[in-house]
Amino acid sequence: MFTSKTKCLIIGSGPAGYTAAIYASRANMEPILYEGTQPGGQLTTTSEVENFPGYPEGVMGSQLMDDLRRQAERFGTQLRQGTVTAVNFDERPFKITDDSGDTVTADTVIIATGASAKYLGLPDESRFAGLGVSACATCDGFFYRGRTVAVVGGGDTACEEALYLSNLAKKVYLIVRKDYLRASKVMQKRVFDKDNIEVCFETVTKGLFGTEFLEGAHLLQFANTEQQR
Repeated sequence: MFTSKTKCLIIGSGPAGYTAAIYASRANMEPILYEGTQPGGQLTTTSEVENFPGYPEGVMGSQLMDDLRRQAERFGTQLRQGTVTAVNFDERPFKITDDSGDTVTADTVIIATGASAKYLGLPDESRFAGLGVSACATCDGFFYRGRTVAVVGGGDTACEEALYLSNLAKKVYLIVRKDYLRASKVMQKRVFDKDNIEVCFETVTKGLFGTEFLEGAHLLQFANTEQQR
């Protein structure tokens, strides 16, 4: 175990974390960045990214994050593997402890942990990741123009994704496990008002199928009733 000190410590290694590191290191703050359990964040699990400035022909998500990582390193960012397990914000300088027991004192802490996708846990999800399975409509929706797509969920996020996709796809199925939507009333109204969104209540996604690419999903309707089909 050892203790180090920095002017700026960054928690998270997605686009926000690496961008913060680039700016901090160019300002001679010699930042330390903890990359966490998934260096590069969610973009490393997607395929082609077409909406990031500076890549007119698009770029693979893993390549984009590697470019940002190398740019942060170029200006002197100290990258560390592992995760931050505790932060004491009660006194300055702040004290951070990582999963190996090492501590860092920092004048500034930037939390850029982002979000993690919530998958269904189906066996074939990883197989079709980037080949029809996506956790970000705004990232990948462009690839499904004019096609039939499905969104699983009944909350605000699922409804927002379905509404976004409805402007690109031919048909959007919203697969909802319960017999009602948990989304806010305004979001529900927007979904029901969209002609090309069909809500499938009391429906569970049991599996995925396809050869090279995702071709469809196996659904079980009325899973908790005697009307299963």
